[in-house]
Parts: sequence; C-alpha cells; structure tokens
Amino acid sequence: MLLYALRRLIYLVPVAFGVSLLVFALVHLAPGDPISAIVPPDAPKEVVDKLKEYYGFDKPLPVQYFRWLGVTLTGDFGTSIGTGRPVASEVASAFGNTIILAIAATTLAFTLAVILGTAAAYAKSRLVDRLVTLISLVGVSVPHFWLAIVLVIIFAVELGALPPMGIGPENSTGWRPDRAHLAHMVLPTIALSVIPLGVVTRTVRSTIKEILNMEFVTALQAKGMGDGQILLHVLKNAAPTCLAVMGLQAGNLIGGSILIETVFAWPGTGFLLNSAIFRRDLPILQGTTLVLAGFFMLLNLTVDVIQTMVDPRIKRG
Repeated sequence: MLLYALRRLIYLVPVAFGVSLLVFALVHLAPGDPISAIVPPDAPKEVVDKLKEYYGFDKPLPVQYFRWLGVTLTGDFGTSIGTGRPVASEVASAFGNTIILAIAATTLAFTLAVILGTAAAYAKSRLVDRLVTLISLVGVSVPHFWLAIVLVIIFAVELGALPPMGIGPENSTGWRPDRAHLAHMVLPTIALSVIPLGVVTRTVRSTIKEILNMEFVTALQAKGMGDGQILLHVLKNAAPTCLAVMGLQAGNLIGGSILIETVFAWPGTGFLLNSAIFRRDLPILQGTTLVLAGFFMLLNLTVDVIQTMVDPRIKRG
C-alpha cells in the first residue's frame, strides 16, 4: 500500500508541472494590464515602467514563468498587486475559510445522499424511489447561485431568521465554533451542498440497486444472514464507486464555490478569486488557482488510496 501511494505521488509531479504552466498561461492570456489596476490612467511612464520592473512584468513570458515557478517552489507566492500583502498569507487565510465551508457542505450532502440513496435502492414502494429521484434531479438541475439568492431573500430578508452574509458577526476576523458564527454558515452550507447531494444520491441509489441484483446477495439471503449484515456487505461493494464520485464532488466544492462565496460574502478562495479578477491581481490569481489545483490533486490521490484499501482488486489491476 505504501509503495502504491508513493508511486501515485510520483505521478503527480509531471501533472503539477503541467498545471503550473497552464495556470500561468491562462492568467497571462487574459486581456488587460495588471499595472493599470494600481496606477491612474495619467500616471507617468517612468512610474509604470518601475512597477513593471518591480513585479517582473518587463521580462519575456518564459522568463517570468521560470522565475515565478522557482520562487513558488520555495513557498513564496509573491506580493499582491492590489493590497501589497504577501499572497501566501492571503491565500492561506481564504483557503482555511473555504475548507470550513466545504467540510460542512460535504458532511451534510454525503450523509443525506447515503441515507436517501440507500433508502431508494431498498424501497419496495415506487413512491419513495420516485421521491428520492426527484430530490436528486432537483439538486443536480437547480443552479446553486440562484438557490443562494433565493435562500437569502426568504430566510434573511423576509423572515430575518439567519444572517445573509459574512463569516461571523461584525468585526469578526475569523471563524469560531460558536452559535453566532455557525448561524452565518447555515445558508451557504445548504446552497453549496445541493449539487453534490443530487449527484451522490443518484450514484448511491444506482450502485446499491445494481449490487442487490447480484448473485452473492441472493446467496447471503439463502444462508439466513440478517438484513443488517447484508447491508454492510452491499455498502462495502458499493464504496469504491461512491468514493470516486464523492472525491470529485468534494474537489468541485473547493474549486467551484466562487459564486456561493460571492453571494454570501464568505471570505474564502472563491471570494478572493472574484476580487482578484476584477482587480487584475495576477499574483493572487496564480497563487490561489495553484493552491486549489494542488489540493484537488492531493484529494484525488487520497481517494485512490482509500479505494485501494477498501477494494484490493483495484491495486491488483
């Protein structure tokens, strides 16, 4: 198992290099001049040239890339053009807030998905099956940013039951596990969990339903094994497929939360990216995107290792 994990980790090296090249190229191919975000239109040419030299924008793109890559490998993502603060500290703070929200959303979505999917697969009533299918279909179809706006209108504006935005009460600099901060998590967690809930529910339902029709389940029933023990065997066989889908959905929650965090003004990586795009803050864009891509790769590696632990046939394959 250790050799398998090390081999997969080595495979990530060329992938990480390709991701860094893609991140750098896409950010620099976008139209606009990053220096224009911090200087007025009538700024002297000498000032503009000095700033370009300071940030390295006066060099050819290949030179900029390898200089940026060399510095990034040391853990230094540069300095934000918009705020003048180190990119690493800003990304670390925002990434921590995104992880908090993503953990809450994945816990809610995956728990409900396993319960609903299993109930639909075992249900003898077509009504239960159709109801769960409808819930999963709505979860996949409804745009989460639209749902976020609706939740704000209903629960924050009309009912006044929950706060509409922010990570906590006024003057809050970080998230804490108390009632006031948890209240700020409710609406973004629900909005962010809808899509993975729909996707994973459908996967769990179809996978378990397929396994229930296999011969080994009939053999276990013929031996007189209890329903609870059979369910454990079924879930174990369904785990590799469901884990793969869950891993992808968890990664999508981390990287695809930009609209949700913008609607709720949640100071995570999505909110940071949105602000950096409007400011044309290249160091922030590059640092945040690279961190998200690296986390997604490590998450996929973790899911692969867990799948191998659950089902050794994957390792042998």
